[in-house]
Amino acid sequence: MKQDVFDTENLDRLSCRYGMSRLQCRGPQRSLDGDYIAFVGGTETYGKLIDQPFPARVEHLVGMTCVNFGCVNAGVDAFVNDPTVMRACAQARMTVVQVMGANYLSNRFYSVHPRRNDRFLRASTVLQAIYPEVDFSNFTFTRHMLGDLLDKCADRFDIVVSELRAAWVARMQSLLGQIGPNAVLLWFSTETPDDTPWQERSALLSAEPLFVNATMIDALRPLVHDLVVVQPPRRGGPVGMRGMFFSAQQRQAVSELMGPSAHADATVALTQKLGALLGVTTT
Repeated sequence: MKQDVFDTENLDRLSCRYGMSRLQCRGPQRSLDGDYIAFVGGTETYGKLIDQPFPARVEHLVGMTCVNFGCVNAGVDAFVNDPTVMRACAQARMTVVQVMGANYLSNRFYSVHPRRNDRFLRASTVLQAIYPEVDFSNFTFTRHMLGDLLDKCADRFDIVVSELRAAWVARMQSLLGQIGPNAVLLWFSTETPDDTPWQERSALLSAEPLFVNATMIDALRPLVHDLVVVQPPRRGGPVGMRGMFFSAQQRQAVSELMGPSAHADATVALTQKLGALLGVTTT
């Protein structure tokens, strides 16, 4: 494989902020004057270690400014609590909202960092009562914490999953309510958007978006124009990493990210849908 040698700090410098928002979104910063399409999502929408993530590609094909509000390790909470981003999305001609995992949000059982939603902050007294044998001070990341809870007791873990799913639907309804009617959901994952029990998925707790199923998405359909499903094939090894920019130390982490070919798939699907909704001719 030809490994792309690149100063990854060059991509990091593309991060930007809008107005009073504290979110580090994907740059370069775009104008919020005139017509534009907004994109909200996590690491996949941001396009970590990728030169041209799908929002930038869509802009070229649709011929309209595309503002990438994607943030690394962000979930619903990062956006629903950010008035600057919510206002920008409400004023957009259309907003594409990536379906993000249900583990990336604060709920009755635990709290996450307000912007880096993969970071575990603290467990509630309710969760401590359900798992009295667990020392929650040992955890930094939500997925690590959830894995430990599952190992301790699968039956009690089902209570946690039910809470996360209910919180996710409520938070997404709030987010879409702030955005308004001009929104499209994007399922961008190698997983299938159906009601397969999470414990029967091959990726288990590594699945993205974690714990989200078709029933949860159906609850949101009245609030959006449509759901765009992009399910790229799993491409591991050199093929999946081709066209990504990373250092040798990042190699293992890169294998878990969506590569340029997956972003190309998302570009095609979104360009077709957005072009039809906006009544524009795509190139």
